Amino acid sequence: MQFRDLKAQYQKLKNKIDPAIIDVNTNCNFIMGKQVKELEEQLADYVGVKHCITCGNGTDALYMAMLVWGIGKNDAVFVPDFTFFSSGEIVSLAGATPIFVDVDGETFNIDPNLLEKQIIKVQNEGKLVPKAIVAVDLFGLPADLNAIRKIADKYGMYLLEDGAQGFGGEIEGRRACSFGDISTTSFFPAKPVGCYGDGGAVFTNDDEWAMLLESYRVHGKGENKYDNIRIGLNSRLDTVQAAILKIKLDAFTEFERDDINKIALLYDEALGDLVKIPVIREGYLSSWAQYTIQLENNLKRDGLQLFLKNQGIPTMIYYQKPMHKQDAFINNNYEYADNDFYVTNRLCTTVLSLPMHPYLTEKDINNVANSIRNFLG
Repeated sequence: MQFRDLKAQYQKLKNKIDPAIIDVNTNCNFIMGKQVKELEEQLADYVGVKHCITCGNGTDALYMAMLVWGIGKNDAVFVPDFTFFSSGEIVSLAGATPIFVDVDGETFNIDPNLLEKQIIKVQNEGKLVPKAIVAVDLFGLPADLNAIRKIADKYGMYLLEDGAQGFGGEIEGRRACSFGDISTTSFFPAKPVGCYGDGGAVFTNDDEWAMLLESYRVHGKGENKYDNIRIGLNSRLDTVQAAILKIKLDAFTEFERDDINKIALLYDEALGDLVKIPVIREGYLSSWAQYTIQLENNLKRDGLQLFLKNQGIPTMIYYQKPMHKQDAFINNNYEYADNDFYVTNRLCTTVLSLPMHPYLTEKDINNVANSIRNFLG
């Protein structure tokens, strides 16, 4: 059994992917070929925004938002404490201070109430200026972006939606990656729509920001790549990856997203009486980057992981260390109280992600569920 079965996906799409790669190789348009622009148009149309600018990876996508907004020294950017490192890394890379916020214990996403309290606290301290919020759509489920938007507007802050895991999710029919002033996603192979290497994209409705993003991804170019008017990055999406993503996006929209939601329902039915299963609130749709259960404590979680491994069932732990405890943020220009992160501290010791992809079968689900039932007795 595969945790994320890219081999099965490739076999399903092989008759389309192979010719697409050969076409790029035949025409030798490896950098910024026509497939890149075609993909950007498809992505913008799917998400429901004016502009999509692809780039080298999801981290660069986030960092380019910092560049566009001029985020820097003495600025505070609010980030969930339970997330992948890059969501906070890009803040420090820009010279600003990431301020971590605890998350909701059911959705795994940033808690809007705690977010507002943390913003007020930073304002009252007067050392940093609250500038932006990074709202991560963790494990495929969009954050409470309507509530977060109200908070951002109330305090005059930018909203950056990190949809690296959430691409394809929805809130009341509106697609993830359309809620931020700028939104981003990642095409890392294991993501809901992944390429065969690294890749990312930035989404916005702002024409001026779109022009800046185009510039930043190619060394801060002006009229051409030899006219450099700002310091930028070398962060273009390869044409081969764009060609692959065009096919994978079609598969995702035609059947993969629907199929993975059916898989999630099978898991819910099989595991609901055994462990704490993910919660999808009314009006929300997840793209299920991960299916993450919660155990009572770390001993049971770690024991179950080892037991499943011995049964040939792969699992993953996302994430074992809170952001506020990462060594890289020790000299963060901000002090945290560990008891402010009760939920994240608990999740880091109790969560376990199970195999999750559109090509799982009902037999696979029953195998996983029966193994969990056997371990828990």
